[in-house]
Amino acid sequence: MPLRTFISRLKADFCYFCTLQLKLKKQMKELALIILSYLIGSIPTALIISRRFFGIDIRDYGSGNMGATNTFRVLGSRYGTMVMVFDILKGMAAVMLYNFLPFYVNNDLERTNLMLGLGLSAVIGHVFPVFAGFKGGKGVATLLGMVLAIQPVIAVSCIGIFVLVLFLTRYVSLSSILAAVALPICVLWIWNENELLYRIFALIVAILVVVTHQKNIGRILRGVESRVPIFKNRDKRKTRRNNG
Repeated sequence: MPLRTFISRLKADFCYFCTLQLKLKKQMKELALIILSYLIGSIPTALIISRRFFGIDIRDYGSGNMGATNTFRVLGSRYGTMVMVFDILKGMAAVMLYNFLPFYVNNDLERTNLMLGLGLSAVIGHVFPVFAGFKGGKGVATLLGMVLAIQPVIAVSCIGIFVLVLFLTRYVSLSSILAAVALPICVLWIWNENELLYRIFALIVAILVVVTHQKNIGRILRGVESRVPIFKNRDKRKTRRNNG
């Protein structure tokens, strides 16, 4: 083999080796961030608050879920709001971890894919938290935080639907379901997002939220679903007007 050919092949092999090493290093960083996202999602907000302020395990009461809806129902609107806000922040914090990898800052497509992966990892952590015996909540608030970090305009639209339905019905479960169903409507038709993975994600979220709330849907249809203790003054005024 001529020396020049040998040197050229050696250079090509060295460049391939360096590229492979860089790719492996990037993948290891991505894996580390996904694990960190899961740990963030695993922070048992409702459990911490229920034990800290009431000395109870929130999973022993109400629906048994460790989420904002059950906290609203069992502990009241003040603590339910606290849990909801912190669970939303978990989803947002997990998604924003992509900033630790400069490669993704200016790469829109791959950044969106990584953000979805980080957010979903946090949602899985919320549903199956390693810090709480893998028994968590349904992940709706964490999903909301995830969407808020990825596409804030669409997230705000879903929040508006959630708040409106909650104001009219005081059913957190129904508000969550309709807000989740609104997500693919906003993604596919209203704002017509082009990213295929984001479209698939929106559809899966809507399906999963409906499936995980089947018992709630049944209780709503039977008229036995619990209403959260908010907007009570509005209901009292309405009752007084009707009685008057």
